Amino acid sequence: MLQDPILEIINLKKVFHKTEAVKDVSFSVRKGTCFGLLGPNGAGKTTTLEVIEDILPKTSGRILYRGQERNSSFREEIGIQFQHTSLLNFLSVKETLQTFHKLFHNPVDLDELIERCDLQPLLNRMNNKLSGGQQQRLMVALALINRPELIFFDEPSTGLDPQARRNLWAIIERIKDEGKTLILTTHSMEEAEFLCDEIAIMDGGTIIAQGSPNALISTYCNGSTIILPRYAFGTDLNDIPFTWRIREDTIEIDTDNIHAGLTRMLNLDIDLSKMLVRSGNLEDVFLHLTGKQLRD
Repeated sequence: MLQDPILEIINLKKVFHKTEAVKDVSFSVRKGTCFGLLGPNGAGKTTTLEVIEDILPKTSGRILYRGQERNSSFREEIGIQFQHTSLLNFLSVKETLQTFHKLFHNPVDLDELIERCDLQPLLNRMNNKLSGGQQQRLMVALALINRPELIFFDEPSTGLDPQARRNLWAIIERIKDEGKTLILTTHSMEEAEFLCDEIAIMDGGTIIAQGSPNALISTYCNGSTIILPRYAFGTDLNDIPFTWRIREDTIEIDTDNIHAGLTRMLNLDIDLSKMLVRSGNLEDVFLHLTGKQLRD
């Protein structure tokens, strides 16, 4: 049974002077899920989130939290992990946690939070001595300190090495397993595919596609590419009954049915021992919908 939405965005608009940054955006986020908002630079996703978080005022539209218009308690009931936040350099991690802990009426148990975010070895370290991954774990802890049910993550793994990124994803996964609702912005398609249950892709201030990662891939990139070295072909390339192209010393063959494609190539006596198969992924969907042109 589907959960009721914890957050509903209805015909949201945001205008800066005469520039319409967010144009009639609508979506809902079900309780206990991770919702991803993706888009190229300038697409309007950050502005959309800042309006939802009550950092910026909306121009028009409605934002419903638990079925009601946001009230004065909304900010205290949500958690926000900002991509860039300045922490006081003369405080340690422990002192920072204790300071934020005192700001809320019903904060989480600090020992539990420290364990959840793997901060125990860092408690006596000064904030300006933290690595990128360590600082992100601290920022996640600060976002959780007020027991929020709805948590916003803004580019949580930007600049992290693969090990630190996977560690952070594991922390976010555990938060999600506790029934929390997450809203995520990211430029990492791998991150979105790994963490998100539902994704909305924005461009030009509007949502241009929405669905689960698998549904989006199936709709916009339903097919596979078989990659083989040029020397694997003892047959004339024109005999291949699929779309193909030469990429340096390899041949790329597109097929909508990987089983049928491999069967046909075996019948043509093509050597498949060095074969690579690349299926469509979320990055392919993103580029298909938003284009490959570099955005400022």
